[in-house]
Amino acid sequence: MNVLDVSRDQIATAARRVMARCDELAQVTATPGGITRVYLSPEHARVNRLVAEWMREIGMRTWQDAAGNQFGRMEPTSLSGTRGGSDLPALLLGSHLDTVLDAGRYDGIVGVLMALEIVRLLRVPTDDGAASDGTVWRVPLPFAIEVVAFSDEEGTRFGKALLGSSAVSGGWDEAWWQLTDADGVTLHRAFLEFGLDPGRIGEAAKHPDELVAYLEAHIEQGPELDRAGLPLAVVSSIASARRFQLVVEGEARHAGGTPYDLRRDALLGASEAALAVERICAAEHHIVGTVGRFEAFPGAVNVIPGEVQFSLDLRGEFDGERDRVWGVLTRELDAIMGRRGLRWHGREIHSAPALFCEPLLRDVVAAGIARAQPDGGEAPIVFSRAGHDGMALGAITGVGMLFLRNPDGISHHPDEAVSAGDVAHGIRALFEAVTLLGHEPRG
Repeated sequence: MNVLDVSRDQIATAARRVMARCDELAQVTATPGGITRVYLSPEHARVNRLVAEWMREIGMRTWQDAAGNQFGRMEPTSLSGTRGGSDLPALLLGSHLDTVLDAGRYDGIVGVLMALEIVRLLRVPTDDGAASDGTVWRVPLPFAIEVVAFSDEEGTRFGKALLGSSAVSGGWDEAWWQLTDADGVTLHRAFLEFGLDPGRIGEAAKHPDELVAYLEAHIEQGPELDRAGLPLAVVSSIASARRFQLVVEGEARHAGGTPYDLRRDALLGASEAALAVERICAAEHHIVGTVGRFEAFPGAVNVIPGEVQFSLDLRGEFDGERDRVWGVLTRELDAIMGRRGLRWHGREIHSAPALFCEPLLRDVVAAGIARAQPDGGEAPIVFSRAGHDGMALGAITGVGMLFLRNPDGISHHPDEAVSAGDVAHGIRALFEAVTLLGHEPRG
């Protein structure tokens, strides 16, 4: 028997299990009728326990790290049963389990579950029972496999994305302990209430020597694959991002008694600014700007708004282009507010450089896709405008990503979707990529 010969039925079964488990995890939510799962919540604890059970089912050693990320590890073995040492570096596979508010059921989650299926397929025999001490792998890999379910990619609760993966990459900032959620609970207090020790956060950090690379499968959060009629793509890079909290200040006055020549309407100025974001960014190549929050004060129907607070999310393929466009936007804001007799100021609340996927990992993912696609055609290459945990992991190891088609490109919404057939192609491609990586010479 060819040890790499994984049957179509096994892949199809794995894909059905991924889809069913996505449905199962969707039931773990803070909002009945929707999906909301935020960092350090009871729902976070429940999905960690559930995924840990699935990890142990396939023979993985499991632990929850000091930041609340869920890990599983499998040591390599050969067909002769020789087991590798526990000090071997690991290929890290996974994604995240947290969600935005009123989320879809596949963003992040499908990548964690596909990673578990890769471990299952590497086992011999590939049955549904728990692995025993005698289990061996189909491929004599020179590294261990670790699967991670990151705990806070979205930043929904505390407003800071990539908290879980930042802890793993050693990028934790002590200032984050003072972040608060909508109820005024600090991140420090939330750690304690979850059962974590803030003083041990450094234990979550991995050393570069502990990792071979990080590979992640994820739905595309855009329509390129769907429009092209293709199931999978290689990710070339992850967008650089900057986020700002902007404030426009005018003067609150009586809505009926104030003539237009005396009005300093902050809402109209902020609205013009939001339209300028759309106009300027739409004219740029691979630059996306979004105003996602918009709030006027004092918020009465008979009072001219005296202040508006709004957000700006600015993303680009290259850091320099992103920053250049921010400069264009600031000059446009100066002009708008000058014409209207208003003032504006802004505060940067998030910044992340672009992450370019490692060439070797791009190559093995592309080769895996070529082997998985029915026609064996060349894999398309897609730039990710959405952020991912790989942006943090890139500080300590090489990153590779595989995208799955997302019908209509909708994400962060209950209508988010992926097909079982595309998941099956993705599992095959990721399995092939892992085995190919195992045969690459490494320093």
